[in-house]
Amino acid sequence: MRAVNLLPRDHSQASRLPSTPVLVGVCAGVLIAAVLGADFMLQSGKVAKEQQALDALKSRVSALPPAPTGPTTAQTQLAGEHSARVSALSSALTNRVAWDRVFREFSLVLPDDVWLTTLTAHAPVSPSATAASTPAPTAVGGAPSQFTIAGYTYSHDGVARLLSRLQVIPDLQNVTLVSSTLSKVEKLNVVQFQIVADLRTASGSAPS
Repeated sequence: MRAVNLLPRDHSQASRLPSTPVLVGVCAGVLIAAVLGADFMLQSGKVAKEQQALDALKSRVSALPPAPTGPTTAQTQLAGEHSARVSALSSALTNRVAWDRVFREFSLVLPDDVWLTTLTAHAPVSPSATAASTPAPTAVGGAPSQFTIAGYTYSHDGVARLLSRLQVIPDLQNVTLVSSTLSKVEKLNVVQFQIVADLRTASGSAPS
């Protein structure tokens, strides 16, 4: 006769083993948690490093000396006075005339057959001069008047020679003959003349 096992089967052990989908889910969760944890640790390290750099910069900023205060009212006023003086000096130097050089050059070109009776010279007036200042004398018709000479020579050719020589003086410009007339001095025929010119300033020209 064939033996038959009539005892019930043990289902408890079989039910204790998890199924495959559950194992896969658990592994995936653990893996995700590990990745998130590693990323969190990495980001935390970066944040700590940046915080240390920020603290170092704050320390350097706090160690800087305080910003200087702005200029006081007295300093501002002094700077304004200095600028005004510099402007006045620049204007004066622009219209400066080297008189020693002018007269030396004039004496070098003056012909031997010419003798002077008058010589008048005055510095050009600065364009920034106030209207209250005394204006420089001007010749009739707007002719140059800053450098004026009058005298005698023996002929009109002598006057022309003097004019040509005056025109080569660098400090004179607008050399103009005002008059040249024949006259007698102690029964001697001579030519009386008057010549005017402008003075060239340090700026290169006479102010208008």
